[in-house]
Formats: sequence, C-alpha cells, structure tokens
Amino acid sequence: MASKRTKLQQDTHFRVLRLLQEDPELSQRELAEAVGVSVGGIHYVLNALIDKGLVKLGNFTASEDKRRYAYVLTPKGITQKAVLTRTFLVRKMEEYEALRKEIEALKKEVVGDFPQGASVAGKL
Repeated sequence: MASKRTKLQQDTHFRVLRLLQEDPELSQRELAEAVGVSVGGIHYVLNALIDKGLVKLGNFTASEDKRRYAYVLTPKGITQKAVLTRTFLVRKMEEYEALRKEIEALKKEVVGDFPQGASVAGKL
C-alpha cells in the first residue's frame, strides 16, 4: 500500500501532467496556483518530471520573452499520465464509496436520535 506521501506525490504529478497536456504554455506560477503548491514546489515537480523523461522543455515561440518555456508531455509522459489517471480514479472512487457509507451511517444515527416527525429527521 502506498504511503500518504507517495499518494500526494502521485496526485501532484497527475494534476501537473493533466494541466500541461491541456496547456503546455502554462507558467510555473499558473501551474502552482492550479495545483495548490508553491512556485518552488512546482519547480521541483517539473524538474522531476523532466528528469523522468515525462516532460520536455521547449521554447514558447509565441512569446516575445524567449526565456519563457513550454512544458510538453513526451510519449512516455502521456503513457504515465494514463496510468496515473487510472490510479487516481480508482483511489477517488474508493474514497467516495467510503464517504458515502459514512454519510449513510450518520444519517441513520441522526434520524435515530430524534423523535418521529422532528424537523431535522425530515431534512436528511
């Protein structure tokens, strides 16, 4: 079973790969905001993805600022994104099912705590 840190890292990589596939010209600041990490954190993630061969760095040709880059998914990156998407989806479905069961149990508990006809019981 993957550790909480590993799951968080996989989620971050998945989100970054997904965003870059949609828009390779996102800046590090835009990526950081979208993913919910610091700019330094996104810089670290991008370097890791580049080192793994999942993303390559290209020039952002439409920009007058030639220091700006585009982060393009490699074929290996596209494959890895598909794997991460499946893993992410399976984990989120499991979390959803567990949460749904917990909500149902809480509803039964709350309804059982109130007398018939109580206003709270009718809202659940």
